[in-house]
Amino acid sequence: MAQQLTQRKQQELQLQYTNYKNGLQQIAQKIGDVEQEAEEHKLVLETLEPLPADRKCFRMINGVLVERTVKDVVPALKTNSEGLRKVLEDLVKQYNSKQVEMEKWKKKNNIQVVQQ
Repeated sequence: MAQQLTQRKQQELQLQYTNYKNGLQQIAQKIGDVEQEAEEHKLVLETLEPLPADRKCFRMINGVLVERTVKDVVPALKTNSEGLRKVLEDLVKQYNSKQVEMEKWKKKNNIQVVQQ
């Protein structure tokens, strides 16, 4: 009976550990996606800013390509870029707090990870 409880406890701990690792992995994936999108915004802004304000350009909005001018597009891209930066900061904070939470949990439950 005691062996069954110990085995069940080990399974529960393994499941919790897996959940922590998966959660961290998902946040890291989101961070990578947001970083990539922010980099794309940066490149587009660097390309558009030296151009004349009345120059025609095209922008994809919800899957529809629309014609605009540089002066219309640049402010929207800057706003989006700033929003992405804030999302990125929040995701990094979330990742760090989840990592700290996991380390506390590992210490509390005397968990040692064996690398294979």
